Amino acid sequence: MKVPAKGFTHGGKFHADDVFATALLRILRPDFAVQRGFEVPENFDGIVYDIGGGMFDHHDADRAERHNGVPYAAFGLLWKVFGPQLVGEHQARLLDENFVQPLDLNDNTGEDCLLAEAIGGFNPLWDSKDDPDACFARAVDFAQVILQNNIDGANAVNRADALVKKALEKMENGVVVLPRYAPWKNALYRSDARFVVYPSQRGGWAAQCVNDRLTRRPKRPFPQGWAGQPPEELAKRSGIADLRFCHASRFMITADTKESAIAACRIADGRR
Repeated sequence: MKVPAKGFTHGGKFHADDVFATALLRILRPDFAVQRGFEVPENFDGIVYDIGGGMFDHHDADRAERHNGVPYAAFGLLWKVFGPQLVGEHQARLLDENFVQPLDLNDNTGEDCLLAEAIGGFNPLWDSKDDPDACFARAVDFAQVILQNNIDGANAVNRADALVKKALEKMENGVVVLPRYAPWKNALYRSDARFVVYPSQRGGWAAQCVNDRLTRRPKRPFPQGWAGQPPEELAKRSGIADLRFCHASRFMITADTKESAIAACRIADGRR
């Protein structure tokens, strides 16, 4: 579906629903212009949302609901159509669950949502002479930054997935070695990997345990005797001279070299 240059949504007090819907349409088409009012103009040539009873309105008695029972609002209805174009099917679903649904739920039920409250704060005060449309425009600018950040983040995960999956093909003994740090949990969530090793953003190398997808706990935590120990004691207990840190929760270590980080994983895995 192609986004037209013009849109129409309801006037008066605005909410996160119509604000984020407008921000989404503007991301899809930067020259998108919205008109607000209380009745859709006859023969309006554009996209109508959150009013008018059409495809992107959610005020009818038979409004659409997700499989989990969360009803769609205009933002969710638009995201369902256009989200996959921006971030792909998988990330569009995750963003719907974590970002869109709380906003839709707030609009439909009044469920608490801090972001929705923040957007609502852009409305004119009861005794203000501020132009509601100008306030709406400021709210859309604010929402667009937030939504674009989420879209950029989702696409970054897509790029990371490609890098991590390539490294997964070269996994040895449950250890995946990345050429650089990248968000890896999504790509390794259902894999046989037990550890991931990567250049640390603070220098040296880091290794983390991959969690079991059912228990959400490390498949192979680092040894209890390493947890929270100072470098000198850690080197003595592990037998790895340049092992620098082991988190108290035993899910992460750091070392000066890749080889030492891999060696720590092998010890945790019962290998030498």
